[in-house]
Amino acid sequence: MRKKLTLAITGIATALALTACGSSSPSADADATLDPANPVTIKVGASPVPQAQILNYIDENLAKDAGIDLDVVEIDDYVTPNTSLQDGTLDANYFQTEAYLKTETEEKGYKFAHGAGIHVEPMTVFSKTFNDPKDVTEGTTVLLNNDPVNQIRGMRVLEQAGLLQNLADDDSILSVQDDKDKNPLSLQLKDANAEQVVQYYKNDKSIGVAVINGNFIVQAKLNKDEILAQESGENNPNANFLTWRDGEETAAIKKLEELLHSDEVRSYIEETWTDGSVIPAF
Repeated sequence: MRKKLTLAITGIATALALTACGSSSPSADADATLDPANPVTIKVGASPVPQAQILNYIDENLAKDAGIDLDVVEIDDYVTPNTSLQDGTLDANYFQTEAYLKTETEEKGYKFAHGAGIHVEPMTVFSKTFNDPKDVTEGTTVLLNNDPVNQIRGMRVLEQAGLLQNLADDDSILSVQDDKDKNPLSLQLKDANAEQVVQYYKNDKSIGVAVINGNFIVQAKLNKDEILAQESGENNPNANFLTWRDGEETAAIKKLEELLHSDEVRSYIEETWTDGSVIPAF
């Protein structure tokens, strides 16, 4: 019987508890034949929205006939999915982009492989105070993600909206804050963890503008009328993909990667997120 495991993991203690539970890793034989009568279980860590929703759609509609069974572990932060993949708690994860994985690999020495892009969650600029980027006033407090990859990504959206200018790829809020050439409105640039940005935006009236990751937009059910600008999905390098340990692309993982790029999944994404907050990358 399929078991669905749903967790919100925010601390090291919980991550260690997960490790103690072990993992039902499939055989490392990438050429093994999958049997629908005896499906192979894959434990996949994923952000709750939209990644886990997409995986659950596959599990409920496509996996059985393909000979796999998904054990979906919902994880609310951006650290635990990779640490749990590294220690063997997970067989794969689905939450990150190429740039984020590159940074994590350089810092922590992960040896992972990944598939092709599945979807894009456009970075979006929200404001309860202003109706148009041109209305944003000097000195407005702007909140961004604090991880370097998504911070410059968010700043690029602000640049496209005309609120910042002349940015370099290695810029951060520290390098831009007091640079009048790059920050002509002297915006007060602040940052926080990705999962906290949306909460500050909803509850802190001092935040005039916030740049929010797409998956948190969907979770928080933010008002679309408050959108000032949104990252384009066309030729977007920030697609999320399935990640696994290098050298362990099993037959089951290969099949899941195939299903994640199926016509059925494309249609599911397009029909579920009709507001464009999640778009197919294939």
